[in-house]
Amino acid sequence: MEIITKEGKELDVILDEICSENNISKDDFYYTYNAKKNGLFNKNSSYEVKAYLKTELLNYIKEYLEELLTNMGLTVNFESKMREGVMYVKIYSDNNPVLIGKSGNTLKALEVIVKQKINTEFNIRPYFNLDVENYKEKQQKRLERMAKELAKEVSKTKVEVHLDNMNAYDRRIIHNVLTDFKGVKTESEGEEPNRHVVIKPE
Repeated sequence: MEIITKEGKELDVILDEICSENNISKDDFYYTYNAKKNGLFNKNSSYEVKAYLKTELLNYIKEYLEELLTNMGLTVNFESKMREGVMYVKIYSDNNPVLIGKSGNTLKALEVIVKQKINTEFNIRPYFNLDVENYKEKQQKRLERMAKELAKEVSKTKVEVHLDNMNAYDRRIIHNVLTDFKGVKTESEGEEPNRHVVIKPE
């Protein structure tokens, strides 16, 4: 994977130069930096920056997943895109149920494995969305429908409802869909992995 390396006195200036020299914006890459200290008082004398283009990371993720899943005996292909600075990877295979797992647990585990691989290799924590066919899209619609139905009940009865424990991604779906829902508000309660959404009357 191509890595852009640049050194200079000021971090912001280096990042601006990386953008101008490569015709990209700061939303197009992740970066790490190493501050080199010199002199009597150990003041920073320069920074070494490594920039990782999201398009390159997207290809890296697909290549890593293909190797991983092929070794599991699966035939896979991918669809990927960038949207608002977020990397999206959709997997199509000859055995989607195996890749999804019970309640999406295998899919979640794959996401964790890829994030750990990237963090270990490049010391960055990218945000990306991994899906198998349209599983997450269907899950999102199901959660949105459920949230709206429960919100109507809470608004009518004035009795709060505690949902099942959910991961951060699913909780965010609930919060987002009910942001402008009249008569209710949402809060997350509990500690991971037992964190859940509560729909409360306003």
